[in-house]
This record gives sequence, structure tokens and C-alpha cells, in this order.
Amino acid sequence: MKPEPPIDLAAIRTAEARIRAIAHRTPVMTSRSFNAEAGLAAFFKCENFQRGGSFKIRGASNFIFSLSREELERGIVTYSSGNHAQAVAIAAEAVGARATIVMPHDAPRSKVDATRARGATIVTYDRYRESREAIGRRIAEETGAVLVPPYDHPLTIAGQGTTALELLQDFPDLDALLAPVSGGGLLAGCSIAAKSLKPSIRIFGAEPELANDTYLSFEAGRRVEIPVPKTIADGLRATQPGEITFPILRENVDAILLVSEAEIKETVKFFFTRLKIVVEPSGAVAAAAVLFRRLPPGIERAGVILSGGNMDPETLAGF
Repeated sequence: MKPEPPIDLAAIRTAEARIRAIAHRTPVMTSRSFNAEAGLAAFFKCENFQRGGSFKIRGASNFIFSLSREELERGIVTYSSGNHAQAVAIAAEAVGARATIVMPHDAPRSKVDATRARGATIVTYDRYRESREAIGRRIAEETGAVLVPPYDHPLTIAGQGTTALELLQDFPDLDALLAPVSGGGLLAGCSIAAKSLKPSIRIFGAEPELANDTYLSFEAGRRVEIPVPKTIADGLRATQPGEITFPILRENVDAILLVSEAEIKETVKFFFTRLKIVVEPSGAVAAAAVLFRRLPPGIERAGVILSGGNMDPETLAGF
């Protein structure tokens, strides 16, 4: 018997109304040159233009805006490589709550600086030797702060699902929807929204070849853990899909598509030189899967989520 997802379209619609005061309704862009290379029509949901530079504000604000005043007064703690960190800091500032963020010491400088600028306290750790989850739980236990998971919670997932809700409202005749996958919150929430609005739509996740934990988990039929991946897609370095998100992905997602580091770089460059927009490596992975024709035949119109645009200028110059 297939597991029931912990959220539904009603929860995503509730999240849409709850986060409207803080999250942008992001634009959808197209590119004739991209379509010519990809062999289909792609519609890019530009979360790189989102508040905080990524889709993460959707899930973080849905969670934080759901807390009681008593919970907010205890403070908020989370862990993140950068984008969720910024989102939690922004949402916490909006409600006047203290935020403590556990971030890897090698997180992109731009993400660290943006998080600190919102008044958050940053605790650094070594992602190759320490567990961010354990550190986050310890801080929550010691201080009484509320832990805001980056992906594995129904409120977070519902918030992320508003991305696809908006996209399908604007373009209801898509054949497929693609999103990058790490812990799986974005893909899980978007898959529920998309399948609810259009049951025939095909859903695909995209991962770097070097960070293929969800791909391997699909092959094994269970959650597989890998070593901390050394991909340029710093936002996709989860070592295994979430406990809540993975059953949702198994239920709704057709396949996980893999792309190489070189293909990710080429896609980042394509967006910068052709569309004149900055898409970080993590945010470009789903588009790379389309550009380099990983999709099966028969798909003519694909919605593609560009999940973020937070990238150090030095890193972009190196591409």
C-alpha cells in the first residue's frame, strides 16, 4: 500500500495565502535559443528572483508564520548550506524572532554574509566531520528554540509546493515539470501541487552525478546514504533524501535525471550569456537535464524550476 503524502493541494493553497506578504510571485521566462538546443519548449520558473535569492523563503516562511507567539519568543534554529539559512533569517526578522543558523564553514561567502546581515547568529561546522542535524538538535534542546527543518517537514514541503502552484496557474498545459532534488522538499511539494492540478503531468527530479543519493535511492527502492558529495552545486549536497519526502517522490516522480559537473557549468554560462540572468549551480541542475536532453521523448512543453541565484562573483567568473 502506497504511503499517503503528509500534505495535499489544500495545504499548499493555505501556504500560498500565508506567505503572500513575504514571498514574491516570481516570473516565468522562455528562451528561443534554449528551446532550439533542448528540442522542446521550456518555461523557467525564476526562483533566482525570489526574496532571498531562492525558493527557500516559501517553506521557511510557511513554517515560521505558523508558529505561536510563545514559540517565536523561544527563538528559531536551523541548519543550511546557505539558501535556507537566508530564508529563515528573513522570515525570523519579519516576525521579530531570534534566529541561530548552523552553516558549513565552506559555505559560499555571499550566502553567509546575507544571512548574517539579517541579524542571525551563525554557528559553523565541518560538513565532512560533523552532523549539522545533531548540532541543530542540541541547540534546540539547550535553548528551547524551535527547529525549522530545511525540507523534511509538512509545513516546509507545503510552502515549497507553492512554486509549482504558481507555475501551473500561469501555464496549465505543461507536459512535464522538473526541479532539482537534494533533501527533496521542493520536488515533493511541487509534485503534489502539479499532480493535483494536472494528473497527467510527468514529474522529473535532477541531480548532479556526484550527488546522486536520490537516484540511487530510487534504484534501491529505499533511502540510500552517500558520503558528502563534492559537487559545485553546493545546495544539493544532502547525503540522502528525507524520511518524509522520499515516499512522496516515489509516489509522484517519473525518474531522477543525472547531469555532470561540466553540464551544470555550461548551463550556468548559458543563462548568464543568453538570458542575462544569474542562476547558481544548484539552481541550474534541472535546466541542465533539459538542455542536455536527458528527458524521454514525447515531451513538448516543460516547466523548469530555476531554484536559486545566490552565487559568489568569483565563482561565476571561474566558469
